[in-house]
Amino acid sequence: MLVGYARTSTAEQEAGLLAQHRDLRDAKVEKLFSEQVSSVSHRKELDASLDYVRDGDTLVVTKLDRLARSTSHLLAIVDRLEAKKVGLRILDFGGASVDTKSPSGKLMLTMFAAMAQFEREMMLERQREGIAKAKLDGKYKGRKPTARAKTEEVSKLYRDGVGPTEIAKRLGVGRASVYRIIRENQQ
Repeated sequence: MLVGYARTSTAEQEAGLLAQHRDLRDAKVEKLFSEQVSSVSHRKELDASLDYVRDGDTLVVTKLDRLARSTSHLLAIVDRLEAKKVGLRILDFGGASVDTKSPSGKLMLTMFAAMAQFEREMMLERQREGIAKAKLDGKYKGRKPTARAKTEEVSKLYRDGVGPTEIAKRLGVGRASVYRIIRENQQ
């Protein structure tokens, strides 16, 4: 049986999810699991699909990044599938499709996953370098400090006997920020 899994990171990506559904139906998927959740969040439908598949089945996804967030995560999924004697097919894998039921498919999958992770890490490094340069040029200020802007209010509430947890709730800031402001004002 061919079992499909589709995912987008946000609900705003409805067209992307519909395109995945179309591609998976075209691949003759018989059962489809689908969700709109970030790859770093708990993915209930991914877990459900991995629980559902049985010996001889193949899990089908449109692209590698819809399935795994890193090489190690991908390899853990592949190990879980192999333990159940289930294959993995990725429909769009750099213009080709990959099926882990063959040794060459497993090799290609591992190599491309490693390259995808490397590419992501390089992108994040370039992003950090860009932010550092923008900071030096005075063009990047970062996020406005929300709690520090409320130092007066935190101090007044604390002097009035309100506890840090309640202060955090009332002002919409983190409890740790409230403690930091209190500590800094007592010095």
